Amino acid sequence: MEILTLVTLIVIGAYILKLRDQRQRIALLGSHLGKYQIENLMETLTEGYLRCLGEDDAARRQQIWSLLDSTEQKLSAQFDSFAAEFARVDEAQARVSKLPLAIPFAHKLFPAATFDFRQALAIHARGIAEVTQNESHRTPKAKAFTMSAELFLMQHSCHWFCKSKTVASARMLARHKTSYEQLLDAVSPATRRAYVALTGQ
Repeated sequence: MEILTLVTLIVIGAYILKLRDQRQRIALLGSHLGKYQIENLMETLTEGYLRCLGEDDAARRQQIWSLLDSTEQKLSAQFDSFAAEFARVDEAQARVSKLPLAIPFAHKLFPAATFDFRQALAIHARGIAEVTQNESHRTPKAKAFTMSAELFLMQHSCHWFCKSKTVASARMLARHKTSYEQLLDAVSPATRRAYVALTGQ
């Protein structure tokens, strides 16, 4: 009976520590993201892509693409600033556990099984900028597809930082009907190589 009580206390204690750690991470990320309009611009883009792809009139479709180009540039510029600002966060606060489930102090207990979230944001900033500049000359449809993947992978990284990879992947599947593996396949090759090299996954 004493062992059961002890185990219960340990489980409850670990859960409380996990929640505290996650709240701190959410607050840290939110304190930096709150200065920008990144989430609103993402929503504008994704809704615009869908509206444009469903538009039958070619002239109207071209007009929407032009407006979206401007939104992409604003988003890329803001994300560059955000990533540069977050790069000044202390490394200990930016470590992310590669373990599938959230474990309190995992970044301290298993430092080899972590990656630097600041580097992940730098990868996302480069990926978003590359698609925006479109030096690969993607068609508007292909550009929209790749940009959506870049943005969703960035969103996945943020959820991973705040919670865990498992939670991030589940949210992505629920909200966008897209798996983590599908996201990696859809982003630009440069983003994929750098992201996999950083996370090992």
